[in-house]
Amino acid sequence: MDLYEGEGKSLPQKLTLFLLETLILLVGGWILFFQSEEWSVRNVILFSLFVVVYGRMCVTIFYLLKRKMPWKEAFSIPIAFSLYYIGFSLFSLTTDVPLTLLDLIYILLFLTGSYLNTYSELQRNGWKKDPANKGKLYTEGLFRYSMHINYFGDLLWVTALALLTRSPWAMSIPVLLFCLFAFYNIPALDKYLAQKYGRQFDDYSRKTKKLIPFIY
Repeated sequence: MDLYEGEGKSLPQKLTLFLLETLILLVGGWILFFQSEEWSVRNVILFSLFVVVYGRMCVTIFYLLKRKMPWKEAFSIPIAFSLYYIGFSLFSLTTDVPLTLLDLIYILLFLTGSYLNTYSELQRNGWKKDPANKGKLYTEGLFRYSMHINYFGDLLWVTALALLTRSPWAMSIPVLLFCLFAFYNIPALDKYLAQKYGRQFDDYSRKTKKLIPFIY
């Protein structure tokens, strides 16, 4: 699978992605703070969480990502993130529900998803730096609980943002993300890993759930 093959810095693509992500984040902030009747605490929290996502994205593309990034990916990722920064901002404008304990739970869900996504990648990155692990499939750390625990983390924090908007229509975004993972990203990545690691991957896939730990 071309997307996952080959190492390279791809600095022009990464800088393009970074600039587009920055622009989209600013548009989201403009919607939350200048298109609403007043600055609500909910909108401040939502934008703060956007900034966390943005920061983690920067760590991923400039530190964790070692493979080549095609130009198609540099433009397609910002399109996806516009659903989060801009889509959730627009959905948030449609609600005037005051903050409750539920919102605190949603924030904790967001932090859990962010942790699962970024920390799992940091664990794998550290493991791959050891020359003794060259040619081996990483199945340790948080990846013991799910073959794609990083994707599961994405699904959690996106769901949390959708819930924070208090708009039922916002849940269409995590549903779409789940379908993308289940029917495109995971099958494509599994095919690549099976070809690269052979029996290691077969053994791993037999005893480990695909996406949701202990369930699926």
